[in-house]
Amino acid sequence: MEWPGQLESVEEVDLETSRGGDAPVHRTTIWVVLGDGEVFVRSLKGEDGRWYRELIANPDAVLHVEGDAVPVRGIRAADPESVARATEGFRRKYGDSPYVDSMIRDEIAPTTVRLEPR
Repeated sequence: MEWPGQLESVEEVDLETSRGGDAPVHRTTIWVVLGDGEVFVRSLKGEDGRWYRELIANPDAVLHVEGDAVPVRGIRAADPESVARATEGFRRKYGDSPYVDSMIRDEIAPTTVRLEPR
């Protein structure tokens, strides 16, 4: 898959995370958006989200996109500019979904993470 490739059009992806080392790997289905060419994800459960906690503890993860496994690195992106780009990405991509408002709540905005291929 060419990065960011089909991420703009794919509805959902799976993110594989782990606390690190020999810890178990977990796979979670999430939404992914683009903002000015950067790839963003956000935790619906805020800081309580397992994948978010694991990604912050161990930023190396794997993004599964329509059969492709893409090694990624998660980078906190809680700065106002990144949060705004991600929020606009959620509105643009998922605006027809009845669930989009739950992903753009102010209280979870600080869990915005930028993914970069590694």
